[in-house]
Amino acid sequence: MVEFIGLVKVKVKKGTNLAIRDMLSSDPYVVLTLGKQTVQTTVMKSNLNPVWNEELMLSVPQDFGPIKLSVFDHDTFSADDIMGEAEIDIQPLITSAMAFGDPEMFGNMQIGKWLKSHDNALVVDSIINIVDGKVMQEISLKLQNVECGELEVELEWMPLDQ
Repeated sequence: MVEFIGLVKVKVKKGTNLAIRDMLSSDPYVVLTLGKQTVQTTVMKSNLNPVWNEELMLSVPQDFGPIKLSVFDHDTFSADDIMGEAEIDIQPLITSAMAFGDPEMFGNMQIGKWLKSHDNALVVDSIINIVDGKVMQEISLKLQNVECGELEVELEWMPLDQ
């Protein structure tokens, strides 16, 4: 049986300069996968710069890996086309959150950082903060295996003892 250590709320904020996969545009949606769980946003019709602002929840197992993020172009009469992908390493978020215990005991402050490198898809370093008693992380990702496109997401760590 899988033991869960917490939840991560992923707010898929927006996409920028996404790849064209139909005649002149694309109908993008985002799929997040963690372990055997998969969740997705709604489809945005004919939009290369979609604003979703959708919150999706994933349970975090004890032996977690990265969140796999994929952007697809919805097609009615054929298979959906891939528009890029990236991975989100949630280890820095969880390690920072656990090191500080109860975030409500602290004011707003930076508690960690995920550094941009050649091994990840970060556009800039990603800062982990306590904001109003919540452990939050803003992330800007350059989509991989595609000609263009970036995605902005925000993570919130929610331990199971809440």
